[in-house]
Amino acid sequence: MTTTPETAPKQGFRRELGLLSSTMIVVGSMVGSGIFIVSADIARTVGSPAMLLGVWLATGVMTLIAALSYGELAGMMPEAGGQYVYLREAYNPLTGFLYGWTLFMVIQTGTIAAVAVAFAKFSAVLFPVFSPKNILFSLGSFSVSAAQMLAIASVVFLTALNLRGVRGGRLVQNTFTGAKVLGLAGLIFAGLIWGRNELAIMHNTADFWQHAWIHVESGKITSVEPLAGWSLLAAMGVAMVGSVFSSDAWNNITFASAEVVNPKRTIPLSLFIGTMLVTALYLVANISYLVTLPLIGDPVAETALQRGIQFAAEDRVGVAAASVIFGNSAASIMAVLIMLSTFGCNNGLILAGARVYYAMSHDGLFFKRAGVLNERGVPAFALIIQAVWTSLLCLSGTYGDLLDYVVFAILIFYILTIAGIFVLRKKRPNAERPIKAFAYPVLPALYILMALAMCIDLLIFKPRFTYPGLALVLSGIPVYFLWKRAR
Repeated sequence: MTTTPETAPKQGFRRELGLLSSTMIVVGSMVGSGIFIVSADIARTVGSPAMLLGVWLATGVMTLIAALSYGELAGMMPEAGGQYVYLREAYNPLTGFLYGWTLFMVIQTGTIAAVAVAFAKFSAVLFPVFSPKNILFSLGSFSVSAAQMLAIASVVFLTALNLRGVRGGRLVQNTFTGAKVLGLAGLIFAGLIWGRNELAIMHNTADFWQHAWIHVESGKITSVEPLAGWSLLAAMGVAMVGSVFSSDAWNNITFASAEVVNPKRTIPLSLFIGTMLVTALYLVANISYLVTLPLIGDPVAETALQRGIQFAAEDRVGVAAASVIFGNSAASIMAVLIMLSTFGCNNGLILAGARVYYAMSHDGLFFKRAGVLNERGVPAFALIIQAVWTSLLCLSGTYGDLLDYVVFAILIFYILTIAGIFVLRKKRPNAERPIKAFAYPVLPALYILMALAMCIDLLIFKPRFTYPGLALVLSGIPVYFLWKRAR
């Protein structure tokens, strides 16, 4: 027996996500493979240990402010769809649709695809048959590798699991998130205790404040640009693209608000605990990298120590640090850790994303069947169509480029959502607010200013990524009116 969009509100979702499960969704959705990779690009962009830590700290502060601000919105509107609902209510249905459109087209599905392929690539370390070089089918320039097929299989498996109800998804989320947090903490501890390298510490101490932007082309250094004042701030803004994306998806728990026990209290608390925990882990992880590896390195060197954080092979800083700590077994250890991390990450993303399409369907802005709950109380069609589009992105191989394009868009939607707190204070002054935005209006305004500065920075220094991302969002405008007309 299924529920229709008309009867769904009566039967509704099943509230089975407590504080632990909600926090695990926040943590699990945030921690994927980014923390093991993006520090290399950050190190090349800012060029000093101080600014490497500064970028991660600034990202953590922004994320915490946003999470504390979202608490007010989550308490006001504990409905399926989360951020989509906040934007719709603060502004208008078009603004909400543009967020949902971008989320479906690439933010959520592109992230799931990228994380799934990362899972497959690291699985190939233990099982070489899944190597991206193992081409199963080719036709002209189009080819399908074993890694892509494993990525799709993992998406299908997790989607099938979540079709059986939120309880199974919750169990997987708690198990894999707990395992990867313990694994990451173990790597950090090992780096701080056993991986300490006096030569790396000496170099990083000497170069602690020597900021420089290392420009690289085809694996070779083309120029070194000293940084100070405004140029340093500009480089920080560009460098934060990686750290912001690695810290993203913390808002996914708001999508599943209708399945959270006592959401007005649980969601704000899970947002705070989860983002605080991940921010601390990320910062300490980079300290561990800095006591294990020198930040400055040589792109053509052979050893991990000589290549440093800046030029870790394929940007895999986590693997480089593990090789110093564990020697020959490093690759296998990191493969297991990243497999756990990416698998758990995708479960949370798959579980949460479908709830946005469910909410859009009930507003007449998505396929009608996406607003239908199955007998297990989950939006089955929304989960399935999400898996289909994600699988196509896995096959296309373009998800990486698309994700680069939408970092700017992600920031714009965060700015609009937090600005929505100010709008709703005016529009609905008497609405129930069980939890209010922390240090309102100072901290929400600070976040908006920081995020706007970063957006301007990206428009200036990364226009080839930001303008296409903005175009992708705006392409939803004609789709919105066509959908409204069709319905």
